Amino acid sequence: ELPPSEFMQVADSTWLVLSVVSNGRAPSGSQATGVTKIARSVIAPLAEHHVSVLMLSTYQTDFILVRERDLPVVIHTLAGEFDIYKEESGECVPVTCDDASNGFLKPKPAASPTLHPVQSPQTRFCVLTVAPDTLPAIATMLIDVLFYSHSPPREADASSQDLDSITFFAFSLIEGYISIVMDAETQKRFPSDLLLTSSTGELWRMVRIGGQPLGFDECGIVAQIAEPLAAADISAYYISTFNFDHALVPEEGIAEVIQLLQQRQESGR
Repeated sequence: ELPPSEFMQVADSTWLVLSVVSNGRAPSGSQATGVTKIARSVIAPLAEHHVSVLMLSTYQTDFILVRERDLPVVIHTLAGEFDIYKEESGECVPVTCDDASNGFLKPKPAASPTLHPVQSPQTRFCVLTVAPDTLPAIATMLIDVLFYSHSPPREADASSQDLDSITFFAFSLIEGYISIVMDAETQKRFPSDLLLTSSTGELWRMVRIGGQPLGFDECGIVAQIAEPLAAADISAYYISTFNFDHALVPEEGIAEVIQLLQQRQESGR
């Protein structure tokens, strides 16, 4: 519990975390990964039922956050495609639609989702992990990068469609697994033998969604990005934050991604 503070904003809603488990089957190396892997089966159906989601892609897996009050709609929406389980006392217990039917309301028709501007900075990013037992060796560097190395954020310019660079550093510790997203220049400050990435060592480019803070009540933002990338079989990590959404795509595919998203926006006007 954190004490009240004038410096801290807290969203009103409580969110629950969903993750998709593929029965231990590893995806083929030729398949798209990240949010595009679940775009058609999870993201699109929830958007159609007007459920707002937050996405958190990590080095290990992807998490979908939904508001607690939307859980009945989520379960009814996904039960036809997935076996749904909840954790109780460390055990996975099956969930049926009947378990979540109390208070279930059919979603009301919603207006077409807003088409938010998409910005593509020139910064190159790395998606990394680190073994928990080596974390103390980089703790001082992490603290410096997180709290002392960056200038205050500039106000976003909704008219700007491109940025020279962007300050972005994401650190997550989930069930003992560590995931880090940092720009390629920041990575050089860390010991190279402690930060682990995929065997190809790929670099990623970012598209940032929104010209101003998005809020949490709008649905379909993730779907607007994930669906066209899934149709083109392009991998993407997706990270929702308090203010903006961010998709990371392979560096060599950034031109195609920008073209796809521009076409999507033009067709939606």
